[in-house]
Parts: sequence; C-alpha cells; structure tokens
Amino acid sequence: MRWENLTVESGSGPADAALFGADAVTTRTFDLPEFRGITFHEIRARSIINRVPGASRMPFEWTVNPYRGCTHACVYCFARKTHSYLDLDTGLGFDSQIVVKVNAPELLRRQLGSRRWLGEHIAMGTNVDCYQRAEGRYRLMPGILTALRDHANPFSILTKGTLILRDLDLLVQASQVTDVGISVSVGFTDPDLWRTVEPGTPAPERRLDVVRTLGEHGIGCGVLMAPVLPFLSDHPDRLRATVRAIAASGATSVTPLVLHLRPGAREWYMAWLGHHHPHLVRRYERLYAEGAYAPKWYQRRITRQVHDLAQEYGIGPTRAGMPRRIPDPAETDPVTPGATAPEPVQLTLL
Repeated sequence: MRWENLTVESGSGPADAALFGADAVTTRTFDLPEFRGITFHEIRARSIINRVPGASRMPFEWTVNPYRGCTHACVYCFARKTHSYLDLDTGLGFDSQIVVKVNAPELLRRQLGSRRWLGEHIAMGTNVDCYQRAEGRYRLMPGILTALRDHANPFSILTKGTLILRDLDLLVQASQVTDVGISVSVGFTDPDLWRTVEPGTPAPERRLDVVRTLGEHGIGCGVLMAPVLPFLSDHPDRLRATVRAIAASGATSVTPLVLHLRPGAREWYMAWLGHHHPHLVRRYERLYAEGAYAPKWYQRRITRQVHDLAQEYGIGPTRAGMPRRIPDPAETDPVTPGATAPEPVQLTLL
C-alpha cells in the first residue's frame, strides 16, 4: 500500500500528521470490553487490490488487506514494521491503532469488474489478519467474499481468527465456483506460551477447531506451523504435541516456519523476551546475529523434524480436488512426505 491509496477518494492528498490528516480519516473508539484501549482509523481507500513487488518469490501477485495493525498483538508479528510507514508506533501502536478500509467490499467489486482485471489469484491475511477482532465490528469480509464469489475469482486466506466460521456459507459457495485455499496459523499448542506471546488470538485448540469444521464442510485446510520459537517451542516433545494436534484436526498439510525477526518486530519481541525469558536473550542475539532469519542449519533441522512427525501422524499431500493452501511470506511449499526444507524468501509488505 502507498500513501495515495490511503487517502479519501476526494483526493485530499497525503497526511501531514501522524496518520492521514483530519480530513482523510474518521477516528473512533468503542466503549466495549473487547475494544477498550483500541483506536480505529476509518479511511476510504482508492485501491484495494495490491500488487506484490516483482522481486518476491511468492506464488501470487495480488493481495487484499482490509486492515492495517492487528489486535492479535502477537509479539513476533513481521508486519509491525509497516506501521512505521504511517508514522505509527510498531509496538503498542500496532496492537491498538487499527486502520480500517471501510469501503473495501465495494471497491473490490468495482476493481474485479474492470476490464483490466484478469481474474488472478488474490491472497488475504498475508500482512495482518483479516479476521482479527475488528472484523467482528466492521464486517468487511462478507462483502469481500461475496464479490470474489460473484466474479468466480480465486483466493486464499491465512488466519488465526475463529471468526472465519461466521462466513462458512460464503466460503462453501465460493469453493463451488472457484479455487479457494484456507490456511490456519498454529505455531504451538502450549497454553502458557500462547497467553504471553499471542495474547489477542483465539486459543490454539480453537483454531484447530476451525480446521476441523472447514474440513467437515468440504474445504480442505492446511496449517502454517508458525512461528516455531527457538528455545521455547522447538523442543522435540513440543513439536510432537503440536503436529499430533494438527493431524487430529484433519489438516491437509503442515508447514513449519521458524521465527524471523525483521526490524520493528525484532525490537518488540526482544523486549518481550527480556521480560519473560531473560536467560534466553543472549542465545537469541547469537542465533539471529546475521540478520532477520535463523541460520539455515537450524531451519532445516526444524523442517526435518516436522517432516518426520507429519509422516508419522499421516499428514499427507493435499488431496485431489482440495483447494490450494496459502503459503506464508517466508516459505514456498507445504511440508509433506518427500518435501525438502523451504528456503526463506523476503516479501516486501504492501
């Protein structure tokens, strides 16, 4: 997304303040327990279908992101850096200053109907979760899914949100006319770790219930096992417990992804680590001394362990007729029997 795509359709121009300027945004707060402390910046975007930069190795070229910022508040979220493009804080600001593109459904319908649009695959949830808590209030996804269904446009969704089941009927209808891929993110199943590192998300077992329910309705669902947190969720017993739970949910594939710490996320995660696990700070500094990604030998070790566990628990390749899964921005293929370790790729976020 660029600044000109965040201003109102009247063409008021980029903001000169922290966000877009008072004439380009409506700021709201809601006195409800689930939204306490959260500010919503409602904007009217000029464009909603974003092109993935050409340097990316992603298997899709287009994304739709109805929100920026995320109330999931995952301390490791790689998208935190994108808030700095708006002169917003990448820590608490990312968790509590949510940009809402209130005209996303009608804008998408118009763009899908354009003669210039060729009906290419659209990925959602690759920046922030389109089924985060705000979606319960703004209900943008039903209109988005309806537009995609009506134009038989292929799409995929990556989410941690159980709210996706609200739109189950629309997903089933869309899957009857086009290629629909759903992937749920579950990096670990340890409840204590979940409560501190992903405080705004549904519990891992609730997310796996989503996988199970989608499968029962004929929508195959993969699991992105991300992130695997070094020295916290990477013990063989914890990896086994997570893969076993994923297999029990009926997931069509499991893809492990080791934590990557890009600027914005790195500072926030390391502060969290210093507070909750200070004895691990030096180990992380050594492991990530070369940059945002853990060393390849470590990534390959984790991938190999999960690959072996996937074989043991019978998670096989996506079955014929099932929709394609959505990859994470730092990997290319699901881990299934016979697969090799994915190499990390850099995706410049829109």
